[in-house]
Amino acid sequence: MNNHPTFLLNGTSSDSLRAKTIVLAVTGSIAAVRTIELARELIRRGASVRAVMSEAAQGIIHPDALYYATGQPVITRITGAVEHVEYCGEDGVADLLLLAPGTANTIGKMATGIDDTPPATFATTALGCSVPVMVVPAMHGSMYNHPGVLENIERLKQMGVRVLDPVLAEKTAKIASNEDIVLEVERLLGGGSMEGRKVVITGGGTVERIDPIRILTNRSSGRTGTALALEAYRRGANVTLVQPVPPGLPGIDITEVAAESAKDMTRCVLDEIERGCDLLISSAAVSDYTIEPRDEKIKSEQDEITLTLRPTGKLLQKVRGHYPDLDIIGFKAEANVSRDELLKSARNLMNRYGLVMVVANDVSISGMGTEDNTVYLLDSDNNETGPIGGNKWVIAGSILERYLEVSG
Repeated sequence: MNNHPTFLLNGTSSDSLRAKTIVLAVTGSIAAVRTIELARELIRRGASVRAVMSEAAQGIIHPDALYYATGQPVITRITGAVEHVEYCGEDGVADLLLLAPGTANTIGKMATGIDDTPPATFATTALGCSVPVMVVPAMHGSMYNHPGVLENIERLKQMGVRVLDPVLAEKTAKIASNEDIVLEVERLLGGGSMEGRKVVITGGGTVERIDPIRILTNRSSGRTGTALALEAYRRGANVTLVQPVPPGLPGIDITEVAAESAKDMTRCVLDEIERGCDLLISSAAVSDYTIEPRDEKIKSEQDEITLTLRPTGKLLQKVRGHYPDLDIIGFKAEANVSRDELLKSARNLMNRYGLVMVVANDVSISGMGTEDNTVYLLDSDNNETGPIGGNKWVIAGSILERYLEVSG
């Protein structure tokens, strides 16, 4: 049994990669320094990680650093043990070859079948045996924009390689964040419980304009909508996130739509559903009232002003009217009410709009604008689950897990 201290981390974050073996191939980009923590994050989700390095990568970080990070000896050359076949050949033990960072040099070798470095040899073997391969490019911007490099990346995609786009900033094609890399690995290896489903999610607090400076809004942070979008994506869904201020998820294939007001959000949601939708999750705190905005700033010298508010249209009512059979998960927030009152209010919402599920919480306790929340889940069979407490990423997972149980 291996007693390396790294193995104490195994599964401490989640079991999303439990029993998965990932070969982390590291090439000669300065972004190689990020792979130490990347390996740890994969291990924290239950994976076993074996690192393989090119000679150029060893000039940036020492193999002992990745030995420390993974708890396993690092492959720096191909020996008589034919390590590339052991892991990525026929009947190999690897579930994924993850090339991170991927230099222009190694990407070109992969695209043309050249295998004169250990990472390239692993890649040639994996591509020849249909072992899943993911590449995370990192290089200077001028190199990334070279037509030949772009052509090689496109060729890899046509081979079935998952390429996680770099973050283009400061004239550099920077490696994607470790958070995004791990998410893509989870999506690729996670079993796809929502694969093939189109999910539209609303999040955040809508904004109603009073004048060119002032607005009516609420304390919603949008964290729940973002957490739900990432969790649905992790499970294989095709996701669209509609929020007043989209969180910005570069490299992640989630469609982000900006919708500021309640009217804008309703229009955008209906447009997205029209393009195809299996599930709407309406987690946004949509304004109940709006105002006729003024073109000029209201003068601040006035002792008092009167604003006349009028109701906004109900998003769920509009959606249900157009799509009577669509699965919808609604959210019901109350403040300073008893548990029974909260659940009664949630049932009324469910019955009014024919929802498949309702997520209910008392925002006077937690939830709006906070990192954590405590919720109850009610389904259309009148089952109650909860209270469920924790950060919003955990709660998002509970919501979708329960939905899959209800929807079959």
